[in-house]
Amino acid sequence: MRAAATTTKISAKPPTQRQLRVAEEIRHVLAAIFLRGEIRDPDLVDVIVTVTEVRIGPDLKRATAFVTRLGRADIADKLPALRRAAPFLRGQVAKELRRLRVAPDISFQADTSIDYAMHVSLLLRQPEVARDLGDETLP
Repeated sequence: MRAAATTTKISAKPPTQRQLRVAEEIRHVLAAIFLRGEIRDPDLVDVIVTVTEVRIGPDLKRATAFVTRLGRADIADKLPALRRAAPFLRGQVAKELRRLRVAPDISFQADTSIDYAMHVSLLLRQPEVARDLGDETLP
């Protein structure tokens, strides 16, 4: 008797060129707004937010902006203020990107990839790991 192999494939489609283009345009708009300091929320006054990436759904109705504060680890404390500012930011995106039929709802998420990369870099520089890797892999 043969056992039936049941495998479930979870295939997430990669983003289309249009999704990537729109997401990048949204990232530029958000970055410009944060750079100019247009948000009036008291929790975001004098806070420099960096938008590292924007991902948008296939229907272009929902966007997730990954944000960080370079050199600071307190972006999670600023997420509630960013969520309060989301309607304003959505309106600004709608003004800038007029060719979109519907301005996407924007949600914010802390980008921890930079922290993770720094952690991995520190691990690779430990003497035990550097010895195992050899000197040729580390700068």
